[in-house]
Amino acid sequence: MKVLVSWCEAVALIFILKLYFNASYQLTGLQVCSLCGGTVQNNTYVGDFCTLSAGRTDKRCCLANDNSSDPERIIGLDLSSCSLTQMEDLSGASTVVVIDLSLNPITNISDKVFQGFLDLKFLILPEHIACPGGNASWQQMEVKQGKQLCKDQKNMCNQTGQMSMNCPENSLCGPYGPGFFECHCAENYHGYKCLRQAEFPALKVFGPLAASTVVISFLLWITQRRKAKSL
Repeated sequence: MKVLVSWCEAVALIFILKLYFNASYQLTGLQVCSLCGGTVQNNTYVGDFCTLSAGRTDKRCCLANDNSSDPERIIGLDLSSCSLTQMEDLSGASTVVVIDLSLNPITNISDKVFQGFLDLKFLILPEHIACPGGNASWQQMEVKQGKQLCKDQKNMCNQTGQMSMNCPENSLCGPYGPGFFECHCAENYHGYKCLRQAEFPALKVFGPLAASTVVISFLLWITQRRKAKSL
């Protein structure tokens, strides 16, 4: 049992470190809004959507104006006509409903750019770039006025949201953006391929891990203070 807990702690620590380093290279919401100069214009896809949604504009973004817990929640992103040659990271705008990337000299966009975009309903791309996930991910795809339009994202899982053929036994399928899905362990199952039954030992795994994280953070803080005093 001790060996199992130690292994779980190691895996959890690696996972947290990976999230930390990935986050340091990902764009935040406000950075995404500043990828291009100017502001959201009227009579554009994002501009019209923002007006209908009673949102507020901030640079190239439309922000939700619904008094939610996140006052900077992005629902629209207009990066059209920005002379962008590549697009690798939009993670800061994962709550977006409408994205316009048209009229840019982008040659290719990886489907992974839109991974986790569960609320994305309308995507406008340069004419030669296909909708991420293809027909399996969108209700409607068409080229119009030199733009590729991807409308109404489909749920990659079955209609009931129950077991999926692509998920292991004892797990449930959940959508994870156009062309993607993720598998969650069913209730009372956990571990590799959800093979372990019984409640996940969260306290045993994350208790020592949290304590060690606090200690390391404190030591780093002390080190930084010493460096600052020496300057």
